[in-house]
Parts: sequence; structure tokens; C-alpha cells
Amino acid sequence: MDGIAAQLPALLGVLVGAVGTIVATSLADRSRWRRNQTVRWDERRLDAYAEFARALKEAHTIASRLIGGYLDRDAELAALAEADFRHTLSWENVLLLGDGPTVTAARAWRDSVWAVERLARDGPNRDDAWDGSNRDDAWDGSNRDELPGLLHQANEARDAFYTAARNGLGVGGGSVAQAELLVSRLNLPTAPPAGASADR
Repeated sequence: MDGIAAQLPALLGVLVGAVGTIVATSLADRSRWRRNQTVRWDERRLDAYAEFARALKEAHTIASRLIGGYLDRDAELAALAEADFRHTLSWENVLLLGDGPTVTAARAWRDSVWAVERLARDGPNRDDAWDGSNRDDAWDGSNRDELPGLLHQANEARDAFYTAARNGLGVGGGSVAQAELLVSRLNLPTAPPAGASADR
């Protein structure tokens, strides 16, 4: 009996060491699993954001070409319909995987591109074919005045989306804003502040 009592502290030490090893290993495995899950979902989020951005930028580009009147209108409208379909599919992934601020920014960008698309789909204010030769009188003054502001709003919304996505993914680096750069390069007017009077 004295021999067992003498060995008891050593046995307790082995038992505590084994339990400690099991707990430490379990915690390390759980932490590793969480890190792997975070990386996995961040990769999927990045893919969803990139696909959404590509699809929306494609729709914006086609709408801009339509407004410019440089190509076949019917072909461009068909291309815009296809781009809108791809955008709709990619939007579902953003809703499913995106964080709150990024989804909000994505919605604002989507809505601003839709405004440009609506202007493009309205097309010329006449019934004859739009072959580009009537580009000067195809848009009435209100449309012409509205376009630069809509394009600037879309560019600003795109910048906000990229900023939110980068913040949500923990991507460092400097600003990726392009809206002000485009305004200065193309000498476009900026959009009026929200709530500003449109008196002319």
C-alpha cells in the first residue's frame, strides 16, 4: 500500500500531462479548422466579388457603347441581355457569401449601372434605325445632361464596392479609387451632391 501511495503523485502527473496534451491538441485542431474555414470562405467570397464585378462592368461597358451609338444597336441590346443574365447569377453569390457592407455597396453599384442601362435602352428618341449617323440628335438635352452624372455615380459606386470588398477580405494596400481619376482625365463634370437643386 505504501508503494502505491508513493507512486500516486507520479501517476497523477502522467494523467494530468495526458489530459493536458489531449486538450491542447484538440484546441490546436479546432483553431486550425477555423483558420482553414476562414481561408476557404474568403477564397469563395473573393471569387464571388470578382465575378460580380466582371459581369457588372461588362453590362456597364455595353450600355456605354449603346449610348455612344457606335455599333449595331440590336446586337448590343442582345449582348446587354446576356451580360444582365450573368450579372443576375453572380449577384446571388454576392448575396449568399458577402458581408453586410459589401452587399450594400454592391447593391448601390448595381443600381447605378441599371440607371445607365435604362438610359441606354431608351435609345434614340425617334423611330428610325440608329446607325450612328444620327448620334448628334439622337438624345434630347435632358438625356445628354443626365449621362455624365450617371456615369460618375456608377464609377463612385464601383469604388465603394471595391473598398468594402477589400476591407471585408482584409486586403491591405492603398486606395483603388478610379472615379476622380476618370473625371480628371476625361474632363467630366462630377455628379451634383445629393439633394442639390437641379435648377438651370
